[in-house]
Amino acid sequence: MNAFLFLTDFDVMAFLQGPSFINAIKSLGLAILVWLIGSIVINQVVRFSASTMEKAHFDASLRPFLVSMISTLLKILLMLAVASTLGMEVTSFVAILSAAAFAVGMALQGGLANFAGGVMILIFKPFKIGDVITSQGFTGKVREIQIFNTILVTPDNQVIILPNGPVSNGPIQNITMESTRRVDMTFGIGYGDDIQKAKEVINQVLKSCPQITDHSKTVVVVSGLGDSSVNFAVRPWAATADYWAVHAYVHENIKLAFNKNDIGIPYPTMDVNMLKQD
Repeated sequence: MNAFLFLTDFDVMAFLQGPSFINAIKSLGLAILVWLIGSIVINQVVRFSASTMEKAHFDASLRPFLVSMISTLLKILLMLAVASTLGMEVTSFVAILSAAAFAVGMALQGGLANFAGGVMILIFKPFKIGDVITSQGFTGKVREIQIFNTILVTPDNQVIILPNGPVSNGPIQNITMESTRRVDMTFGIGYGDDIQKAKEVINQVLKSCPQITDHSKTVVVVSGLGDSSVNFAVRPWAATADYWAVHAYVHENIKLAFNKNDIGIPYPTMDVNMLKQD
């Protein structure tokens, strides 16, 4: 027993005094130094990135995600640097991480597509909160832009949740992005009515509408000859927020003005000929 203890003590002492132990201590100390310096640098880079995004007026909901991604990526690189300093095989570690990331990416392919779509929407801003858009067959006001979904509220107060992947890759109609909008309407008169008189009546109604912004851009023209009516294309301009107010005002007052001036709005008619058979 005494000899065994002596041999063990001798081996430990030899190891502690040998070059392997000294090199291990040096590697450990260097790894700790790399970790400390790297952590300080990462904190500075993350703060600088957050400050730069704020000064560049990045979207408030996008900044935390980008800062988090930058921080996570830099910390992974720092861990690889520390592992390399300790003499670990970094190549195998990277291969394992890559395989795991590929497997997770395949499993979450839809979620990653929606995440990427959310980032693209927040960066390029095809619409913002409060805009009225049409996307994926749905129309509504944008209530919230989340990283995976966009939430719309329809005019009848229904909530529509759209995944960001299809939204960012499909057509988007932003109805309220511009400050002004043209109000397209069609009115028909009878073939026996006076076209010039009807045109004057329509223009009088348009001039009386307080929400129409620029009368020099207003268009009133005969757009077609229908089966039972002569059709006028009426196209005034208004502020986007006043679109439906102009639409309702013009329809109501043109009907009243037509009645007052004996201009008819014809009903669809059909002639039926009866053939007598012996």
